[in-house]
Parts: sequence; structure tokens; C-alpha cells
Amino acid sequence: MEKGRILFTDLDGTLLSDDNQISKKNHGAIEDTLKKGSFVAAATGRPLESAKAVAKKLGLIGRGCYLIAFNGSILYDCFEEKILYEQTIPIAIVKKMLNEAEKAGIYMQTYDKTAILAKAHTKELDYYAKRTGMAYRIQPDLSESLREEPYKALLIDLESRKKLEDFQTRNNAWTKEKLNSFFSCKEYLEYCPVGVDKGAAVLQLCRILGISPEQAVAVGDESNDISMIKEAGIGVAVKNAVSAAKEAADYITQNDNNHDAVAEVIEKFM
Repeated sequence: MEKGRILFTDLDGTLLSDDNQISKKNHGAIEDTLKKGSFVAAATGRPLESAKAVAKKLGLIGRGCYLIAFNGSILYDCFEEKILYEQTIPIAIVKKMLNEAEKAGIYMQTYDKTAILAKAHTKELDYYAKRTGMAYRIQPDLSESLREEPYKALLIDLESRKKLEDFQTRNNAWTKEKLNSFFSCKEYLEYCPVGVDKGAAVLQLCRILGISPEQAVAVGDESNDISMIKEAGIGVAVKNAVSAAKEAADYITQNDNNHDAVAEVIEKFM
């Protein structure tokens, strides 16, 4: 493998199996990648604390290991244990989004540095917390109690993607200059700071490391992975990816996330 290359891999639906496990083959391929002098960055919509827990489980804690959390709002050096870059959403914008979500009857949560912040304990909160292992705090007066600018806001509907799509369209006029929105799965509509996505994070981390994006390989499965698939020199969609991600990719894996797709990518392109 060529020294100075970097692998960007999504977590859920890509590196992780459907039951949130990391296969021995994927784990071994990533270890070999690092031993041969290249870099690995796990890129996820998950909050930093949840991403760090996965990174620890993976062994991504040594030199050359990085995290992209909150869909690009944070770049984190796992070895130095420090944030390299971060962007947040102004509190006034989060308050407006909370108000619009409440009017639409859609659950919305935001975050501080360690936990989910929600107005009430709902089935949507339970669903998300179980999948990510994140701690949460219930704050009935969430709009008034925010003290720090959050990294992202997340709207969840477990029954109707269309309801989220309609919300996104209806609010586009005021959000388009202030926020970047995209789906990370059919249940999750994400809002990040304007200009923030995984693709921008790929370019930012490559700049920090002095690596050409042409030396990057990026692999993902969902709509929020499309930007990094496009920005990397080689963009890959796993077999189980959504159609839009496959259309953006240079290569589609023969294996899905439950059958070592990331190991396939490493063996073929790294």
C-alpha cells in the first residue's frame, strides 16, 4: 500500500453490520492499513462521544486514526485526543428549528458535547439512543435552556420519510443560507452548519494532513455519504447502499455491510 493514502469509511450500514458489530475481517483489514503507513478516518453522523466509543472498539486510537463526527461538524484526532476543527449552529437558529418542528408535529433533538438533548422521552429518542448508545437529558424547556451552540439538529420520524421531506422543502427558504440538510437514513433528517458535510470534512482533513484528495478512498451507503464519495479520489458505495450513493460512486462493492464490504474496499483500492 502506498504511504500517505487515507481511507474514509462510514460506520452505520457500511463498516458496521446491521447489528452494530465489526467483523474480524474488516477489523483486520483496517489494522493492516494502519500498519502499512496509511491513515483511517471513520466518518459518521453520530455525535463525537458515540463515534469515540466505536473507534475504541475498533482499535482506532493510535497514530493515523481520525474521526469525522456530526456529519463533518467535528474533526477529531484519536491519537492526540483533540478536536482539530469544529463548527456549530447559532442558538437562535436552533430555537427556530425547534419551533418549526413542534408546529409540524415532528420529534427533534439536538446535542451538547456529551449527550442528546430532547424535550420529552419519546419512542424516537429511545430508537436513536439504543442505536447509538448515547446518553440523553430531558429538558422540557429545551429552547430556553440551550447555553452552547450545538453541532447539529436531528429530526426523526419512524413512519414517514415523506413527512420529513415535506418539512425540508417547506423550510428551505429560510434554512438554505444558514444550514445544510440531508438524510442519513430514511428516518433521520439532519441539519448541520452551512457548508458542513462529510465531503467538506474529507477536504479539510486532507488539507490538515497534507494529503491530496486524489489519494483518498471513501466508502459509504447513505445520502449523507454522497458528498465524501464524490470528493475522494476513489468513491465507493457498498452493495446495500441507496441508489443515489451508488450513482455517485466509482465502484460498488460485491459484498454488503454484513459481509466485509470495507475489507473488500481495502484489498482492492488501498
